[in-house]
Amino acid sequence: MQFQDKVTVVTGGASGIGAACVRNFAARGAKVAVVDLNGDGAKSVAAEFGGLGIACNVGDEGEINAMVAQVEAAYGPIDILFNNAGINSGREILNTDLSVWEDQWRVNVMAHVYAVRAVLPGMLERRSGYLLHTASMAGILMSHGNLPYTVSKHAVVGLAEYLSVTHHHEGIRVSLLAPLGVRTPMLGDTDKPFARNAAGPIKEPEEVAEQVATAVEEERFLILTDEIAQTWMAGKTNDMERWLGGMRRMQEKIQSEGGRDT
Repeated sequence: MQFQDKVTVVTGGASGIGAACVRNFAARGAKVAVVDLNGDGAKSVAAEFGGLGIACNVGDEGEINAMVAQVEAAYGPIDILFNNAGINSGREILNTDLSVWEDQWRVNVMAHVYAVRAVLPGMLERRSGYLLHTASMAGILMSHGNLPYTVSKHAVVGLAEYLSVTHHHEGIRVSLLAPLGVRTPMLGDTDKPFARNAAGPIKEPEEVAEQVATAVEEERFLILTDEIAQTWMAGKTNDMERWLGGMRRMQEKIQSEGGRDT
C-alpha cells in the first residue's frame, strides 16, 4: 500500500518510533492523525506538517471510538491504523502489583483490539485497509526482567497473526513491527546492563520508521529492525532447549551487572 493521500492513524505518535513514523508517513503524502496520551505532544508533532493531533487514552474503548470518529470527520475513512502506543512498567511476577498487569494488558493489548474493532468494519466494506501493530521482539522472544511486558507483547503477536490469516483474502493487510533496541525513552539508558546485553544493536527511531514505511509499501507482515533478530528467532525455533539455556545465561549476566530486577 502506498501512503499518498491515505488517512493514517498513529497511536503513541508524540515521541519515539511513533513520532518518527508520523514524519516519515507524512513525507510520503499520508494524511496523518497523531494520537497520544500526551495531547500537547501529539499536536506539536502534527503541527510540523499541518496534521491532526489528538489526545487519547488508548486503553479506554470510549476514547478510541471518539478518536476514530474525530479522524474520520476530518479526513474521511481510515486507511492505515498503526497501533503503536505501549507501556513497559513491571518486573517479575512476585514483584509486580496486579494493577500494573491490568494497565499493561489494557494499553499493550486491548488498545489494539478496541481500535481494530472501530475501523475494521469499514475496511471490510471497502475491501481495503492496513493494520499495523507494534509488538517488540519481547513478543517473539522475551524481555528479561519484565514479565507483564513479555506476556502482553506475545498477545499482540498472536492478534496480528490472526488478523493477517483471517482477513487477507478480504483486502486487509497486516504488519507486525518487532523492534529490538531503539533509542527511545522506553529503552532507557543504553549503557545499562539490559541494553548492552539483550537489546541488540541500538537503532535510531528514524531508521525504524524507514523500515516500517518500506514494509507497508511492500505489504510485508514481519518487520524486524536488525538482522540479528532473525538469527535469534531461528535459534529459538530450531533448538528451544539451547535457546533457553542461552537466555538463562544472559539473565544471570544482567543480574550480576546490576541490571533489571528479576
